[in-house]
Amino acid sequence: MTKEKESKVILDACCGGRMMWFEKKYPYALYVDKRIRQKGFMKVRPQFSIEPDIQADFTDLPFKNNRFNMVVFDPPHTIRNKEEGGVIAERYGRFTIASWEKELALGFSECWRVLKKKGVLIFKWAESDKKIDQLIHFFPAKPLFGTRAGSNYKTLWLVFMKI
Repeated sequence: MTKEKESKVILDACCGGRMMWFEKKYPYALYVDKRIRQKGFMKVRPQFSIEPDIQADFTDLPFKNNRFNMVVFDPPHTIRNKEEGGVIAERYGRFTIASWEKELALGFSECWRVLKKKGVLIFKWAESDKKIDQLIHFFPAKPLFGTRAGSNYKTLWLVFMKI
């Protein structure tokens, strides 16, 4: 890993198109995604792209333990068979029906592993296919606080601290 990437203190573990970021190339963040998609891969949003700093899967992050001060974990919220999902799955990714629980559990475990002590994990989840109550057993700790957002209040933001 380059010295520049070593100086990053925030990990976005599945950045996608960096849609939540006000500054798409925040200098202290390292953007990771298992997908790389150049502009034009989506017909409905031809300018949309997925260009992580490092291509890696959040279920097996290539970083040492206790590496980041903050981890942002915004995994796919769509759970479908591989051939299903449409524009939302194309843009945000998808879990398969057979593997969503295993992948989400591994994702939480990996995000927690690379988070420093006293670090903050921010988790975003849209209750499109699974309610938050169905995910609680994956959480590495009890969330400190959170909020609901979006036009139908089905998107949750939860904040954890590694204490």
